[in-house]
Amino acid sequence: MPGYNHASTGLPGLDLTIDDLRLGDNVVWQVDAIDDYRRIAQAYVDRARQEGRKLVYLRFARHEPLFAPEAGVTEHRVDPSVGFESFAHSVHRLLSTQDRAAFYVLDCLSDLLEIWHSDLAVMNFFKVTCPFLFELDAVAYFALLRDAHASATIAGIRETTQLLLDLHVIDGQTYVHPLKVWGRHSPTMFFPHLIRGDEAISITSSAEAAQLFSRIARNTRPTTRPDHWQVLLDRAWSALSADPETQERTRAQLLEMLIGARGRMGELCRRYLRLPDLLAIADREIGSGSIGGKSVGMLVARAILEHTADPAIVDRLEPHDSYYLGSDLFYTYIVANGWWRLWVRHKSAEGYFSGGAELAAELAHGRFPHTVSEEFVHLLEHFGQSPIIVRSSSLLEDDFGNAFAGKYESVFCANQGTPEERYRAFESAVRRVYASAMSEEALAYRHSRGLVERDEQMAVLVQRVSGDHHGDMFFPHAAGVGNSSNLYVWDRDIDMDAGMLRLVVGLGTRAVDRSVRDYARIIALDKPTRTQHRDESEASRYSQRRADVLSLVGNDLRDLPVADLPDLDPRTDWSLFFSPDHEARRRWAELGRRPGGEPALVDFRRLLGDTDFAAVMRRILATLSQAYAYPVDIEFTVNIARATVGSPVGFTVNLVQCRPLQTRGLGAPVVMPDIDAPEEVIIAATGEFMGGNVRLPVEYAVAVRPDAYLALDPEGQYSVARHIGHLNAALAGRGFMLIGPGRWGTTSPSLGVPVRFAEIRNTAVLVEFTYPAGAFRPELSYGSHFFQDLVEAGIFYAALFVERDDVTFNLSRLLGHDNALLQLDPDATGLEGVIHVAALDGVELFSDIVSQRLICR
Repeated sequence: MPGYNHASTGLPGLDLTIDDLRLGDNVVWQVDAIDDYRRIAQAYVDRARQEGRKLVYLRFARHEPLFAPEAGVTEHRVDPSVGFESFAHSVHRLLSTQDRAAFYVLDCLSDLLEIWHSDLAVMNFFKVTCPFLFELDAVAYFALLRDAHASATIAGIRETTQLLLDLHVIDGQTYVHPLKVWGRHSPTMFFPHLIRGDEAISITSSAEAAQLFSRIARNTRPTTRPDHWQVLLDRAWSALSADPETQERTRAQLLEMLIGARGRMGELCRRYLRLPDLLAIADREIGSGSIGGKSVGMLVARAILEHTADPAIVDRLEPHDSYYLGSDLFYTYIVANGWWRLWVRHKSAEGYFSGGAELAAELAHGRFPHTVSEEFVHLLEHFGQSPIIVRSSSLLEDDFGNAFAGKYESVFCANQGTPEERYRAFESAVRRVYASAMSEEALAYRHSRGLVERDEQMAVLVQRVSGDHHGDMFFPHAAGVGNSSNLYVWDRDIDMDAGMLRLVVGLGTRAVDRSVRDYARIIALDKPTRTQHRDESEASRYSQRRADVLSLVGNDLRDLPVADLPDLDPRTDWSLFFSPDHEARRRWAELGRRPGGEPALVDFRRLLGDTDFAAVMRRILATLSQAYAYPVDIEFTVNIARATVGSPVGFTVNLVQCRPLQTRGLGAPVVMPDIDAPEEVIIAATGEFMGGNVRLPVEYAVAVRPDAYLALDPEGQYSVARHIGHLNAALAGRGFMLIGPGRWGTTSPSLGVPVRFAEIRNTAVLVEFTYPAGAFRPELSYGSHFFQDLVEAGIFYAALFVERDDVTFNLSRLLGHDNALLQLDPDATGLEGVIHVAALDGVELFSDIVSQRLICR
């Protein structure tokens, strides 16, 4: 019996050749047939049984079993169809339960290609499993079918394994050619050897070696075989000229490869994406694997609109030439940088948040493999110096039930400078998107929605930024979000099924975020020129003041006064977007100020009233919603064509994103209570709420006192936000209402309480109110990422403009209750005068969409 750390292949001559197996060895056999591997593995198993070794067979392939059921060999089945991550975790969990120094046989790894279609995934699985087996002092047999894998895959496996052996069976004779034997050497070790009985005869003669290798060469294909993914794509291109049955079979395979099994989204893809569509996607993919949810949503929505053949829509659509970084690249990046153990720790209950935070820091600074970097260069050569945006497109993103709105990064690249500078900026942007998969907000979102165990690989969507050069700046004329169902109905005559837009000039960042002191124009598409503003003063106060643009000189994202835009592009008719701001001119006159130009309202009055823009957007939303059989949420840009005298206004719409819109519906009608004693009312208002018809019990009210909050320095204001998070956890399931000045969830404490959404997600009701002394004002953020979070979490929202005659807000009623703050959050000492927690009895909140009334008493 060999020494403690030695083991046998079961072939004595081979043992002498390689100086035995050693504990920790991973042995990879390259074979021509599974039967060849079976015979060589059987000798290993027989000898191990004789020596009393613990034997484990990992069964996962579709080929016939390597061994008949017999005592002494423990078989464990692991399902690779669940995907790379879940499969790798299952194998690792299994290995961690076995005895140290166990002996393993695994099915042929090449079989995984038929399931994952990815050489990258096979290589990554081996590179994360082999080191673990080495640390366990295990001995493990693996097999690869010769010429089934790309040379880069074999190179990655050779680099990781301890032994790589070529097995050839020619005319009934068995030859073993060691290609790598780690940690030992002999003068004849790396010659081919004829295995005959207990002998291994070295083929050292030049004539015999040449003759043998000429025989081997006739039986094998060239070693420059492309990646399995590319082989399948080449076959798919050939299928374009094949019969309909072959085309449909090929289309189904490409859907599985590029889209994956995605439930209702998968069904939409099967209905609308044709074989040429899928081949066009594959032609623009870097790496392999799924293109992710955001890419799928954008592509299937465009296909739906193009299938309508409605010229009013199709003729207005701006084309796209997007690229996709496949989801397999994400794990390749992690594995190549040695972070897989950290990834595994992050997937554990105890390491989920801490490991995720550590991984987020690492992901922002890793290196990409050389072959990936070369593909990045080709991508940038395609886009030239056009600005691009690098966007998250994870597996679960933009799906039914899980929007992940705003949880992951999108990074603009102005894409200016030398090729080297542009490459560094692009690579940095991809790293930022990868790192955002581990952001605190993303981790909390997945945790709260029960998605921790799901695979969430990060694919990436790279889009050409829609717009044009305007002087030294680049931007679209307008951009925004659109919802096919309008839950923010401020007038009983508005049709919620007509949809709504949230529109801004410039880049669309101000339409989806609520982190700036600015306002988007909210448009009800059945009455597009009607606004929710009561008078000219409100219209002026809530107009957009600044626009986001890309600087082609500074190579960065900037914001400019909207009044500067016409000077950058005098050929555009900006009166489509702007109207004279008479109220601002009056205020400036009162103050004795002389404006540099005519103050303007961003109201899109002529775009909405003099063109068919609103009608086109309504038809787009209705068409998509009908195909989805569900409300939808889109992001889009608008560009105005250069006008010619006497011609109608021409515009194009670039649809950059589409996803299911999570909605609660209106709910059953609610009988509104009479107000017999006004002093008992906490809130009474007309309009400015979202959440449908409700009657909600309110057990607790958590109020931020505006005067005390305003008196805090920024550090104290951020501290208030963190303690709101503590209360959010303590009151989970207790039906509580959050009330605060200005905007909840802003990034600037001067605008409101800067909580993260995870710190307010358990509340039943969220109320924002005005406080003029601090310039705190709510922002009706319907259509933004913040709104999407509210809807998904089932949170009722109300904005109270306390200066209005039809609004009653009795904060003193809440402050009259004992403050339970320290009972729920003992660490909040010193904030009792800022945060007031009132335990309530019998208080309810009522709302009615038809009458637009809101009452809390």
